[in-house]
Amino acid sequence: MTTKFFYHIFKDNLHLPHEVSIYLNLASNLLIILAFGYALFRILRFLGRKYLSKIAYKTKTSFDDLLIKNRVFLNVARIVMLLLFNSSLHILLEEFPITYKYLDRVVSVVITFFIIWFIRSILLTIKDFLRELPSFKDKPLESYVQIFMVILWMIGVIIAFSLLTNKSLYKFLTALGTFSAILLLIFKDTILGFVASIQITVNDTVRLNDWITMEKYSADGNVIEINLASVIVKNFDNTITSIPTYSLISDSFKNWRAMSNSGGRRIKRSILIKANSIKFIDDIKSFERIELLKSYIENITQEISEYNKTNKVDKSVLINGRNLTNFGLFRKYLDEYLKQHPQINQELLFMTRQLAPTPNGIPLEIYAFSTNKVWANYERIMADIFDHIFASVPYFDLEIFELPTGKDFRNH
Repeated sequence: MTTKFFYHIFKDNLHLPHEVSIYLNLASNLLIILAFGYALFRILRFLGRKYLSKIAYKTKTSFDDLLIKNRVFLNVARIVMLLLFNSSLHILLEEFPITYKYLDRVVSVVITFFIIWFIRSILLTIKDFLRELPSFKDKPLESYVQIFMVILWMIGVIIAFSLLTNKSLYKFLTALGTFSAILLLIFKDTILGFVASIQITVNDTVRLNDWITMEKYSADGNVIEINLASVIVKNFDNTITSIPTYSLISDSFKNWRAMSNSGGRRIKRSILIKANSIKFIDDIKSFERIELLKSYIENITQEISEYNKTNKVDKSVLINGRNLTNFGLFRKYLDEYLKQHPQINQELLFMTRQLAPTPNGIPLEIYAFSTNKVWANYERIMADIFDHIFASVPYFDLEIFELPTGKDFRNH
């Protein structure tokens, strides 16, 4: 089929004017080329879906499955169709040189952009494949894909302008250097995000699925995405917080990964004991029935008795010599309680300690690590421990400080 085939039909057989025959011939040829190109595109797409999908399914690697998922072969079919159309333009438009000149540039620009989309689908495939590997599972791969695409689109736009204006790339790159300051201002956030992504990866400060807390942005939850512009956090109340990527290296935040990977989650909470409820124990027998203290009381009373006897201490005054206090005995009781608690990690540090006195009383702090690190379970364990502590305080003739209420004033 020649490009003059329809011209002869319109001119010789139908006796249409020369100019009309030329345009009708062009329109007919374009329709045939477009129809042929579309049919080729559909055939390639059909073959890709029917045969390539089966081949990818049978292979052991998932890379070819990801190629299909990210439409790599579909983009190849589009490029082939456009190349076919572009190669036929000089034949179809041989009598329209000006039209051919501009249409050839436009089609070349479209092919350039489709090539960029093809490269993008390859990059997404590589990203998805690397995401399946353990060493890359929690790395911010999206950031690298995005920065590469930004650079690629910038190159694509430069090439497009070069094709449309028929100017050399060198002139455009020279002009680009002139506007570099403006470009740096426009892409400031992108550049900062890219730098932050590299530092985050190198320093391993944040990974996907890390639990982070950042009060400045009201973020308290798990990282679900790290990209060039932002870090997406799904908070525990199911809200989503977007944090600028650069903020993770310029501002402070808390990453709970080390706790998650450790043997326990820290419990660090205190209660306030009234100072005037602390006293020497005169009758130790009332505490001997507490099972957790029975062995300790037997040993300590014998030790104290021998000390006072050796040093001839006058015990007619209780303060003389060595004595037990209800507060000290209570701390020992809590140590023993934590030691036998099934949810406290015995291999990590745990203790009951007395902090500096305050105007509201003497702080008694529990410092331990729960074996269960899940937030809800951790809160239940801590609540159970302190429920027991609050209920145990009266057994040692101690009082917990709390501000008086209206009811307290009425009772007095």
